[in-house]
Amino acid sequence: MTDTAHPFRFGIVAPFMPDLPTWSEQVRRIAGHGYSTVLMPDFPLLQPAPAAALAVAATVADVRVGTWVYAAPLRAPWLTAWEAHSLTVLTQGRFEMGIGVGRPGIEDELRERGLPVPTPGQRLDLVRQVVAALRDRDGEQQHTPVAMAVIGPKARALAAEIADTVTFAMAPNEPRATVIERIRDFHPTRDVELSIHIPVVGDAVSPFMAPPDTDTSALQAADALAWLPADPTAAADELRRRREEIGVSYFAFGANNADTFAPLVAELAGQ
Repeated sequence: MTDTAHPFRFGIVAPFMPDLPTWSEQVRRIAGHGYSTVLMPDFPLLQPAPAAALAVAATVADVRVGTWVYAAPLRAPWLTAWEAHSLTVLTQGRFEMGIGVGRPGIEDELRERGLPVPTPGQRLDLVRQVVAALRDRDGEQQHTPVAMAVIGPKARALAAEIADTVTFAMAPNEPRATVIERIRDFHPTRDVELSIHIPVVGDAVSPFMAPPDTDTSALQAADALAWLPADPTAAADELRRRREEIGVSYFAFGANNADTFAPLVAELAGQ
């Protein structure tokens, strides 16, 4: 955990809507509400490719864009780095590369696509290779911020070394105490931003962020970090509590909650 918390900022995971005009209007609303970043999930064939979608989003509104998150095993490191640097150039520095070793069950997806199935250690090395290749592409004139999704101690150690933002991934039903312990045990030697995603707000589960059959009442009863109350005032109080207790300042919500939490963002963003 870092010694000094960063100002609040907020991102929205915004999967592509049924048509371009509807999705574009959603991107404009997200930016208008004051959210920092429009984020795209990396689910091949279920959504447009993240790079293409984010390039469009950056032309629709003056907002930062990012991947939430690239699954490192799905692409060669040089290709991911090339895409990321290209987005930094095309968005004039408004792109943030979110990257991780892949969501649970990605091994089956890799086999289905005829791709190698790396070991956990090899997947982590792929992340390192991507970031190294990105830094080579960026050179001295650019710096693409890297948000690395982590769970285990080796991933946290790598993130402390190479990431600008460290996103503490978690299962929706993971006990609050377990996640808090993981965050408190993170001791980088440099300044990094701490982040978590919140896939469940009230009784609403955000697509591409948690399984649709997630037991929302159980999360609420457990005071899980994956859950927030739907009331913006109560949610703002809880986010202040989280920043004070564990230093997390960057929160990602689903697009289905973007309008609901507009008052929260107006109150807290940048504070």
